[in-house]
Amino acid sequence: MEKDRNTILVTWDYTELSEYALMHAIRIARMVENNVRIIHIIDPNAAKRSYNEVEERFRKTIEELQEKYNFPLETVILTGKIFSEISRYASDSDANMVIMGTHGIKGVQRFTGSWALRVIAGSTIPFIVVQDKPHTEDRFRSIVFPIDFKAENKEKLQWVIFLGKYFDSKVYLFKPPVSDKGLQKKVNINLNFTVKFLIQNNLEYEIHTASKSSKFAQETLDFAQKVNADLILITTTKHINFADLIFGAQEQFIIANSSKIPVMCVNPRAAYAHVGQFMWGR
Repeated sequence: MEKDRNTILVTWDYTELSEYALMHAIRIARMVENNVRIIHIIDPNAAKRSYNEVEERFRKTIEELQEKYNFPLETVILTGKIFSEISRYASDSDANMVIMGTHGIKGVQRFTGSWALRVIAGSTIPFIVVQDKPHTEDRFRSIVFPIDFKAENKEKLQWVIFLGKYFDSKVYLFKPPVSDKGLQKKVNINLNFTVKFLIQNNLEYEIHTASKSSKFAQETLDFAQKVNADLILITTTKHINFADLIFGAQEQFIIANSSKIPVMCVNPRAAYAHVGQFMWGR
């Protein structure tokens, strides 16, 4: 969490899900002392026809929301395609995360890929995807943190420590059963690395193992429901492509989970950057 990144972005399209995302953002912002900025994307053609009307409607809506939630809200209206504008703006702005509502994978999305995953892919800023309003008012009490053999696991560790320290969360480490000795070694390296920093940051944790590695995504969801998780924290597929979107990168099924558990998605970077002050137990 870089010091100059102190804003939570919320995508807005006037749906109930947008307001759910705002509710999550305000809850987090109050705890970590961040700003909240609502981002609204409009189509270039619509902007040419009625930008003033769009702007006026947006202004009135924000005034109503500020009064309703007693929280100051910043705003930005962008013109372009939603699949590129949100991640571009998030990466270039002072945002440290984006919160977005989704209906999951429904209808035509089964053939064109997860809408949410298409927006998330390529962003350097993590997204929290929600399908419902916050179930608790105060904090993330339990966070499920899946661990596998990939090096990118380390890139989401800073976020579980950041959120865990602010919200006094319990972290559930969930790993697949691996018989291959080479992969088993990589899983254990990631597990030990994670445990080391959880201990240094005084975060409570438990370690659990799935029964079948071939159904790890589904078992992760089943486990998250079992422990009544408030958040699942995942790393998205590196270099995700159109085939992944259509045929199913595993994260899109976690994002669209039927239990409507919020999912934080961290995109892997080309190189593992420094992990910030919270990693080192300061």
